[in-house]
Amino acid sequence: MTHRTVSQAGQGVRAGRPGLPDDPRARVTAPSPGCPVEVTLAALRGRWTTLVVRELLADDVCTYSELAAALPELSDKVLAERLAQLTAAGVVRRTRTPGWPPAVTYRLTPHGRELGPVLQALWDWGAAAALDVPEEEADTP
Repeated sequence: MTHRTVSQAGQGVRAGRPGLPDDPRARVTAPSPGCPVEVTLAALRGRWTTLVVRELLADDVCTYSELAAALPELSDKVLAERLAQLTAAGVVRRTRTPGWPPAVTYRLTPHGRELGPVLQALWDWGAAAALDVPEEEADTP
């Protein structure tokens, strides 16, 4: 399913269809990898990805060791995978400084920094949704 996007009032909203952008990509009838929402979800896919982005939002530049220390339950394998995924998506920039041992740092690209409000919106929506769940539903797995 292609996700409907929510736009701000007056910013590309079609008359009579609030929350949908005035963009031909929003009128697809099947999932499309070119859909901007799908691109965003693909960049953030996988467990731990949002937490890695959160750490990079909090600290401008991090080493692998700093990220590993900030997320102690995250395995080295998964951290390496998430950093590679985020780098390939253009969210993170990996910089290797020559020397022995070589220093590698990670930082969000300007495009990656734009995920801050996206993650905040996801948090806000999830927090509000959690408050709306009736107690008997909240206890069931």
